[in-house]
Formats: sequence, C-alpha cells, structure tokens
Amino acid sequence: MNPSTITLFFLAFAIVSFVLEKIPLGLTATIVAIGLNLTGVLDNSATFAGYINSNVILCVGMFVVGQALFETGMANKIGSLVTRFAKTERMLIVAIMVIVGTMSGFLSNTGTAAVLIPVVCGIADESGYSRSRLLMPLVFAAALGGNISIIGAPGNLMGVNALQEMGQTTSFFMYAPVGIPMLLAGIAFFALFGYKLLPDGTSSGEAVETQKDYSAVPQWKQIVSLAVLVVVIFAMIFEKQVGVKIHVTACIGAVILVLVGVITEKEALKSIDLKVVLLFGGSLALAKALEITGAGSLVADVIVSALGANPNPIVLLIVVFVVGCALTNFMSNTATTALMVPIASSLAQSLGADPRSMIIATVIACSCAYATPIGMPANTMVVGLGGYKFNDYVKAGLPLIAVSFVICIVLLPILFPFYG
Repeated sequence: MNPSTITLFFLAFAIVSFVLEKIPLGLTATIVAIGLNLTGVLDNSATFAGYINSNVILCVGMFVVGQALFETGMANKIGSLVTRFAKTERMLIVAIMVIVGTMSGFLSNTGTAAVLIPVVCGIADESGYSRSRLLMPLVFAAALGGNISIIGAPGNLMGVNALQEMGQTTSFFMYAPVGIPMLLAGIAFFALFGYKLLPDGTSSGEAVETQKDYSAVPQWKQIVSLAVLVVVIFAMIFEKQVGVKIHVTACIGAVILVLVGVITEKEALKSIDLKVVLLFGGSLALAKALEITGAGSLVADVIVSALGANPNPIVLLIVVFVVGCALTNFMSNTATTALMVPIASSLAQSLGADPRSMIIATVIACSCAYATPIGMPANTMVVGLGGYKFNDYVKAGLPLIAVSFVICIVLLPILFPFYG
C-alpha cells in the first residue's frame, strides 16, 4: 500500500471517529499520528513535531493566563458589569453579547461561558426576564468572539500554523477583519430581529451552579491577573516591536502568575486542556502526511473536478464554508478544524491562489456551531438551564449562520484576494 493511500485511510478513520466520538478526540489523533509512524509514512521527527509546535506552546501558555482571570474572580467581576448598562431585555441581550464576545476573543470560549452563565442566570432571576431569552445569546457570543484573535479558540491556531507552513505572514488579529464584523453583525441581528426567535420558556428545573464566592480572594490577585493578561496581549499584538515570539510571551505570563502566587502550580497544570494538546499534535501529524504524500492534493483534485473545469474560487470558498458549518454542528469544533484546514490548504494550492481566504473561511466556518445543542460545549451547558429543545437552536442558530456566511463570503475575497 502506497503512503498516500495509507494517509487517506487514516483520514477516513479520523473523520468517522471524530463524528462518532466513541474514542476520545485526543486519543483518536494520537492513534493517527502513531499509525502514520508505524506504517512508515512519517519519521519520528515529523510524527511528534506537532506536539512541541510553537502554536501548541502558545495554547498551553494562554490556558494558564486565562485561568488566572477565572480563578481570581476577575472574569466574574467583568461579567457582572452587564447589569449597569441594561434597562430593557434587548439592552441586556446586547450588553451580554458585547462583554462575552469581547472576553472570548482573548480567553477560552468555554471558560468564559462557564463563568458567566451563573452571572446571567442570577440577573435573569432578579430582573424577571426569562433565562431562555438570555443564555442562548450568551453562548452564541462566546463563539462569535472567538474569531477576534488567534488565541480566541484552539482551532484558530491550526489555521495560523497552516499559513506559517506555507510561508505566509500571520498576525495576532489575523481573523479580526472578518471576526469583528461577524460579532457586530451577530449582536445587531439579535438586537433588531433575532430576539424574536429566542424561546420564551421556563427552565426544566435544572439548578444553576452556585456562583463561587470570590470575596476571600485578595484584590491584588485580581488586579495582577488582569494586568498580566493585558500586557501579554499587547506584547503579542506588537510582537515585532517587542522582539519576543508570542508563544514565549504567553509562557512568560504564565510563569509570572504562578511565581507571584496569583494561582498555584496545581491550578495552572489543571487549566491545561490535554485533550486539545493531543488533538492539535496528532492533527498536525495528519496534516503533514497529507502534504508530503500528496493525499491532500488528491482530495482537493476530486473536489475541484467535481465543480467542473476552472471552478470559480468563490464557489470553492462557499463549498468549504458550508461543509465546515455542517460538520461543526455535529462534532467538535477543534476536530472539524483539524480535518478541514489541510484540505482547504490543498484546495488553495491546486488553484494557485492565495490560501488566506480559504483557510480563514474554514476556521471561521468551523466556529459556527450555533444550530444544535451539541455543536459546542457552551451550547450543551445551557440546555437544561434554558429549558431548550433541539429546534430552539435550529430556529435561532441557522439565521445567525446565514449572517456569518454572508459576512465571510463578501469580506474575504476583498480583504484577501485569491490572485494578487
């Protein structure tokens, strides 16, 4: 069996396993990486390079930096600001989406949602507004905000890595020219029309997790956790001027937080999501195999030929976006991104086009998990609290996907032309 066939076999295995999730995602990616090594497709260096990739290190560092904001209660304090701006239900929806979307751009989407869900439930109970009207905009904003920066979601770094491998220049706000308009459009949509699509029901009786009491946390810890995050972000934005690589900056921030006692070593280690690390590392091995064996080009050629001779790049962009959206609503966002990014790279190369539009569209499409309660962890967290049914997500989520789709398809070819 030749290397490209073996690689396609492991790609098929990964797709099926990611969809069914009978095997943990990180374990599936590890099986693929080791399988590619044992069959001789990848040597030892290529097999394990992904696990020590600079973007994996960046991800690990930011897990710790973000966790400090959660552990000290600073994230909770920021989230509570929503009550100061909201006088009506629609104003409350907008305030929640603005704050959650902004925080998600620089912290874990799931972590931000988890911390603010009890806050919003408390606001709903005190104000008399229905939880079901507030929680869905919260989790949608967490996903939308993840497209602001390269650290907004683990999948974002997979796109960054793919472009770096192709010799493309990347930046901290690489996704922002599309991500920020998407977030603003999503907020405007719910403020003007989408609020009518939100269910006005009662919760199923599931009790919200009690808000953690942060009164015993010294204020200096809260201030330092926020200060370190802000400094780290600015150092990443001005990477060239500072002269320190962004993954090193993230590690410095993490070390400082543990060293001065803002969080303990145990809390820091617990914050690192090994599932993401294993998924990232194994997926990069698969991506490398798709590249060096030509299997990625074979997949791209099949897609391109199915669309006829000389297909329009925008048509391919639409296909990539639709497929990514469809998959991500039924499987892990990060896993979907891991599968789709190498294919998007191959598609761009087969057309001889600038790969940025195709890869950014793929990453963003894989974040559009609004239409099902299983599309992302935050969606699942609020099912019981909001008393939601499957169709509630379809009704409110599909129009939001449509809004995101239009923003992407209009802006990407303008911002990143296929042919320079």
